[in-house]
Amino acid sequence: MKIQARLAAALAAIGGFGLSGCYVIPAGPDGYPAWPPGAAWGPGVSNSAQSGQPAAPAQRAAPSAAPPATLPARLYPANDIATQTGVLTGSVTNMMSGKGRFLIDFRGDLLTGEATRVAGDERKGVASAYGAGGSYMSCDYQMSSPYQGAGTCAFSNGARYRVHIGQ
Repeated sequence: MKIQARLAAALAAIGGFGLSGCYVIPAGPDGYPAWPPGAAWGPGVSNSAQSGQPAAPAQRAAPSAAPPATLPARLYPANDIATQTGVLTGSVTNMMSGKGRFLIDFRGDLLTGEATRVAGDERKGVASAYGAGGSYMSCDYQMSSPYQGAGTCAFSNGARYRVHIGQ
């Protein structure tokens, strides 16, 4: 009987140690814990266990934006130099924060860069990209929604394109 009692005590202790470790809690898009649902977390929210006072009701910050969206970009020739290369395809990842990432293959040179909305006009933006082979581009665009837009792009070789972003 002593062996069974010791075994039961050992199992209870092991179970207690196992449950006293770290926990994985899912995080929301704002970076604060998303569990339990509806809990008030974030800056300025006091922990009642630490302060000894009941926590004041607090509102959890609403997610500031939708998750990033990767959109296709198609560039159509707008001058004779661009006609030699033809239609180009790439992608723009809209971070939904006024910033984005731009990626395009231009004549075998992978150009990467960023897109930024213009201050004072949330629909207009500029994009710049550079490739390891020395090619670069600059674009002006206007978004009609977070998922669709159009503009113009100029490349380092003098090629000019009309860009269509989205589906």
